[in-house]
Amino acid sequence: MNLTISGHHLDVTPALRDYVLSKLDRVTRHFDQVVDINVLLRVEKMKEKERRQKAEVTVHVKGRDIFVEQAHEDLYAAIDQLMDKLDRQVCRHKDRVQDHHHAAAKRLDLLN
Repeated sequence: MNLTISGHHLDVTPALRDYVLSKLDRVTRHFDQVVDINVLLRVEKMKEKERRQKAEVTVHVKGRDIFVEQAHEDLYAAIDQLMDKLDRQVCRHKDRVQDHHHAAAKRLDLLN
C-alpha cells in the first residue's frame, strides 16, 4: 500500500502525520485491498473561519477510486470527520464487492 500525506499552505508535522496514520488504521482494518492512499491537508484563505482547514483523501481500491473531503475550523476535527466518512464509504464499497448470491443448501442437494 502506498501512502502519501502532503500539505498545501501547511507544514505536515510528525504529530499530524502520526494522527492521520492512526486514523487510517481503522479504514485498512475494515478493507485490506487498498492499493494507494493520498491525503492532502490544506489551509484555505477564506473569510469565514469555520471552513478554513480542509482535509481530502483519495483511496484507490481495486476497480474504484474513493474521494472524500471535509472542512472544519480545526484540522484535527476535519480529519476525524473525514475518516468517519471514508470508513462509511469503504464499508459500503466492501459490501457491494462481496458476493451475496450464495447457492442455497436445498438447491445444492437437488442438483446432485
